[in-house]
Amino acid sequence: MSVQDRVTSFFDRGGTERTLEEKEELLGYALILPSILLVSVIILYPLAYNVYLSFHEVPLAPGESALFIGTQHYADLLSDPAFWEALYNTVVFTFFSDLLATAGGLFAALLLNRAFRGRRLVRGLMLLPYVAPIIAVAFAWRWMLDPLFGIVPFILNNIFNLNLGTIDLLGNSDSAIWTVIIFDAWRYFPFAFLMLIARVQAIPEEMYEAARIDGASRFAQFKDITLPELKYILATVFLLRWIWNFNKFADVWLLTREVETLPIFTYQTAFANFELGLGAAISMVLFVFLISFVLIYVNTVLEW
Repeated sequence: MSVQDRVTSFFDRGGTERTLEEKEELLGYALILPSILLVSVIILYPLAYNVYLSFHEVPLAPGESALFIGTQHYADLLSDPAFWEALYNTVVFTFFSDLLATAGGLFAALLLNRAFRGRRLVRGLMLLPYVAPIIAVAFAWRWMLDPLFGIVPFILNNIFNLNLGTIDLLGNSDSAIWTVIIFDAWRYFPFAFLMLIARVQAIPEEMYEAARIDGASRFAQFKDITLPELKYILATVFLLRWIWNFNKFADVWLLTREVETLPIFTYQTAFANFELGLGAAISMVLFVFLISFVLIYVNTVLEW
């Protein structure tokens, strides 16, 4: 029996021949079923279990069952100043690092869109921060910013003679968050560059020639031609970076302990303080904030 005959016999129902459209529909469902099962196991089940944990007090002793406490965890979060501070840090870190990374990627794309000797080499080097292992670049930055023997404090105090004294950018909570923002923008601007460079090269040169004939300045060309042509790709890059940065853990955790974002707050609550139910509630709040922003952003900015 051929493969086609086997598929036909498989989709036949009780001796009644199915139509071709019905067979194709059932075959389509059968083909996507493995993906549905995989998504259910990897995403939907953990999400549902996390919702379950957020409404329970989870004991650490083996054999004890979880105690249902309703919305108590959520009420505790709303009255916890540490939660609101972590949420504030998360929004500040996400917005400014995203904004700087996108602006840096746009600047690099416009700069490297011009032909010059060694452009391919420069484009390759531009990707190094993005492809380098996070643990390597994080510890390199920690070494450079070390207040005792770091190169950055040495340059500021000894070369520029600023006489700032001991400069501990990562040990001070006020400066640590901005240092982390700069680090994240430096590390991930190549992603924005990769997304933007192809679209920049696709803008017809005739549009710029017509603008120059009409006497438009470079700034006017950028404002009236480049930005409108890049509007949706810029918005998409900003959205993707927002989703990733809002859940960012490793970059902040490896660089400093002075910045507590929601992912770090969740980790410390669930795995350091062993409050698994409360940690699940924090992650659910993070999820709700993120999905709400995405829906509003897609509807208003991307206009989907």
